[in-house]
Amino acid sequence: MTIEFLRLLLIPPLALAHAAFWGILVANLTYLRRQRSAAPEAWPSISICIPARNEAENLRRLLPTLRDQDYPKFEVLVWDDGSVDETWDVLETADNPRLTPLKGADPPAEWVGKVHALYQCTRRASGDCYLFLDADAELLRPDALRRLIARHAGTHTTVSSGFPHLKGAALLLVSLVPHALLRSLPWPLVTRTESPSLSALNGQCWLIESAVYHAHEPHAAVKDEVLEDVAIGRYLKKQGHPPTLLDVQDLVAVYMYDGFGDAWRGFRKNAYLLLGGTPGRFLLMYGGFVLTWLVAPLLSLWFLASLYGLKLITDRASGMPVFVTLLAPVSYLLGLALQLDSAVHHWIDRVSWKGRSVPSSARASSAATSMEAGAPESEG
Repeated sequence: MTIEFLRLLLIPPLALAHAAFWGILVANLTYLRRQRSAAPEAWPSISICIPARNEAENLRRLLPTLRDQDYPKFEVLVWDDGSVDETWDVLETADNPRLTPLKGADPPAEWVGKVHALYQCTRRASGDCYLFLDADAELLRPDALRRLIARHAGTHTTVSSGFPHLKGAALLLVSLVPHALLRSLPWPLVTRTESPSLSALNGQCWLIESAVYHAHEPHAAVKDEVLEDVAIGRYLKKQGHPPTLLDVQDLVAVYMYDGFGDAWRGFRKNAYLLLGGTPGRFLLMYGGFVLTWLVAPLLSLWFLASLYGLKLITDRASGMPVFVTLLAPVSYLLGLALQLDSAVHHWIDRVSWKGRSVPSSARASSAATSMEAGAPESEG
């Protein structure tokens, strides 16, 4: 089989794949820019639910930004999920009368830690809306809650998922998150189709009306899912509540990881599950990534230009530094290595996060997703 024959065989499907990537990216950017705010007649009360396991430093950054919000009625519930650092001390000494610290231990065997922590928060929440935030988030302005609720109201849906500004270390890896979010799942179709597979959430920041939440109890429904946000997005759509995606980069920042090692371990937890969660599905999808990210640029400079263009636009749309775009090939190669490393660790059942073993036997049916690997949808 000659090189020229391989080119003739592979270039047409690869060209179709790149055309699909560009179509999804343009549709998603247009979708985000057409969103409008609509201040509600009465501001709903909000319960902000935050899972925290060994999050002392992140909470020292997040809690003051919650205290300074000018929103008329909200509460903050933080579940200390068996932390072994100073998380509980930070919560007990925080200067915030709206804060309710909740101390927990290890979750039940059938629950994933983050899912259990958020579920426990909802048992004590009293708001009209629940806002789920990761502990490594930060609100960027005093009116962030007002603006977030206004944007949610403008979508006329009951569930909204935020697209925050990502900061922190290991940006060559982290930049693959918005890259996947913007060019993998066609968000305009989430509310226009019935298929649950065309749905997801970003667990770092999402909002749901409390009545809808308690009618369906999504965390209880996916209690053993490592990719709980993808599973919840699909579950809620199946129940008739498809999520919308909100651009909240000017309102919410997320400091995902402190270093490259932490980022690698965090992504390792999810990447295999995002590529199907079974050997067969993984090998099929991983083969597609190898062809798209590695082989295609060797076949034609047009594919190399396309990959650079896709990364350039998603990097600019997500506020990534210029050096991240210039080193786009490094990001793609790191992504391939990470996906393979994640698969191997899941196959040998050696995945852990924050001192806990991650269940590699999570249900593959809900782990399979059209979103690409690299997006750390939950911190577990």
